[in-house]
Amino acid sequence: MTMEMKDSGSVVLTAYHPHSPARIPGMEQSFMQDIHSSHSPGSRKSLPRCRRINRMLSNESAPPPAFSRSNSQASMDSTSMEDFWCEVESIKESSEDGPEEATLLEFKPADEGELEAEWLQDVGLSTLISGAEEEDGQALLSTLTRTQAAAVQKRYNTYTQTLRKKNKHTVRDVRDIFGTNDSSPTFETVPVSPVPSNGIQLPGQKPIWKSVSSNSCLDCGLDKGSPSITEELSYEVSFSESITVLPKNQEWTKSQRFKKEDSALPKFIVRKSRFGLTEIGDLSPEDMKKIRNFSLIELTAFYDALGVELKRNRAERVRGRENGLFGVPLTVLLENDQKKVPGIKVPLIFQKLLLKLEETGLETEGILRVPGSASRVKNLHQELEAKFYEDTFDWDQVRNNDAAGLLKMFIRELPSPLFTVEYLPAFITLVEKISKIKLQLQALHLLIMLLPEANRDTAKAFLQFLKKVVANEGKNKMNLWNVSMIVAPNLFIYKGKRANQQEMQAAATTAHIVRLLIRYQDILWTVPTFLISQVRKMNEAAINNSKRQLMFDKGVRKLLRRKTMERERPERPEGAATFPPYLQSDIPEGVIRVYAPLHSKVSMAIQLNSQTKAKDILARFHCENSHGSSQNMRSQIQSLHEVGGNIGQHCLDPDAYMLDVYHANPQAEWVIKPKAS
Repeated sequence: MTMEMKDSGSVVLTAYHPHSPARIPGMEQSFMQDIHSSHSPGSRKSLPRCRRINRMLSNESAPPPAFSRSNSQASMDSTSMEDFWCEVESIKESSEDGPEEATLLEFKPADEGELEAEWLQDVGLSTLISGAEEEDGQALLSTLTRTQAAAVQKRYNTYTQTLRKKNKHTVRDVRDIFGTNDSSPTFETVPVSPVPSNGIQLPGQKPIWKSVSSNSCLDCGLDKGSPSITEELSYEVSFSESITVLPKNQEWTKSQRFKKEDSALPKFIVRKSRFGLTEIGDLSPEDMKKIRNFSLIELTAFYDALGVELKRNRAERVRGRENGLFGVPLTVLLENDQKKVPGIKVPLIFQKLLLKLEETGLETEGILRVPGSASRVKNLHQELEAKFYEDTFDWDQVRNNDAAGLLKMFIRELPSPLFTVEYLPAFITLVEKISKIKLQLQALHLLIMLLPEANRDTAKAFLQFLKKVVANEGKNKMNLWNVSMIVAPNLFIYKGKRANQQEMQAAATTAHIVRLLIRYQDILWTVPTFLISQVRKMNEAAINNSKRQLMFDKGVRKLLRRKTMERERPERPEGAATFPPYLQSDIPEGVIRVYAPLHSKVSMAIQLNSQTKAKDILARFHCENSHGSSQNMRSQIQSLHEVGGNIGQHCLDPDAYMLDVYHANPQAEWVIKPKAS
């Protein structure tokens, strides 16, 4: 049986300009003149404003751009993007009606060496810059695949070469880091470290699939009955390693046309391995930080394997408002909200706007597309700032289109974009330079893994809402492409009136990105298995390093103690236990002890076999405690968690085969408790 992926992911994107944006010769001046002339009374009568803008940027009225446009963009005519340009003009009008309080980002030029140094720090390898022998850095390096090691080596080489040109301090030779020699200075000497004891799937090995039965795969794509191509995605092998095994003479399709019909999108199926699937919220914050490090390394290696440059912006920090609702950094807004609602992950105002639209606006024709009254939205904005936290704001007065306008305003007014300023160019590049949707999706997946927690959770809530809008297409007349066109400029053109020409020309590209985000959001919020495997290996390496250091420290202390003590302590009687009896493990192989603090029976030893799943253990505890547990506990959804060992904390998929997880982490503890919301 196949499980349809419900719309659980949501990503909010806001865009920022590169510090030196490419301009289109001959077009920028005429484009801006046309924009200004569109405000004259005479021009208003001749043609609707959004159509005039659309015509200006169509091939009929503008010379071909100097840069390489995406295949998708080239295949779009002016009428298909009319909603996009209408939304751009609506954003421009709304920004002119009110004072601009938010601070714009300023971009500071950086040479290549500085960018590479920042990259090394972002992936957790600052040890390569400082020269210190940090355990985490060494542990991370020991887990890299061939292509990942090549990506690190390439950036480190660039960094060291730049420093040498500047006559800076002596830097470590790359051969000292990667163990290469003069005869073979390339990354190919860095192997993939096999760890057969932890169940990690290595490149070249055949994935272990379970039979296609109940809930055995995630089905994410078109509605049933729609004509589509079905493709299978694998999380077992790194995306960049998969690229390197493709035939070298294979060329990416350059003639692929970008189609706006939903049927043009393939259906992707992610098969569950015997470890099940892991969502982002299933891992501890400490392990998610490591997932982010590995994701950036993998994304860089992935782009390298495709021969695509991974561009990133370098922005100066800007200080947004410290209180209020709009124009406040997400982290600050959440910190203020958590004082009222502890543990909240999505800003209260954003949740309320989504709730308002979900309750009354999903069936409104043209929702998101039809703008609300600019004056009403402005007044509502001011009233919300004054009354929201006092709980005196009257939500019944808010019309659906005005609520949609406030929602889009909230996204646009964020002082930093939801998809982070650094990697917005990478979002554009994945469509501009990569033609296959499967590869686009893999790149997008890694970019989602890079999002900070606040951005990711807010984005997830937003995309969930957008998919609900699309699901009501029959009544609101908003299909997937319509919604994508309206949302794209709010996410990718930062402060509409400040958008540069290059961003304007990327209209179809950004709409396609939003379409992928909405359609495949459930895939995007699932952590690839190979990244979790690398986190396990890194944690194991760190544990082993700590043990070696501890043994050394104990030896030194013991020697010093013998030198200073007047007499030695009595020897330990032969056969005495090293640890208290209750700390000794008396559990035989293949048996785990599961703890359930909230149940009346708090622990149970369970013999595992090859078919035991996490849900079987949960069912057994439920049966044993069906009469003794509290009503509150029974109403909560309980999950089995893997705690400690080579993972911080991992909420297990109910379909995970426990013997495989046990072999991957034999030192873990097993706890049944509610899943973190």
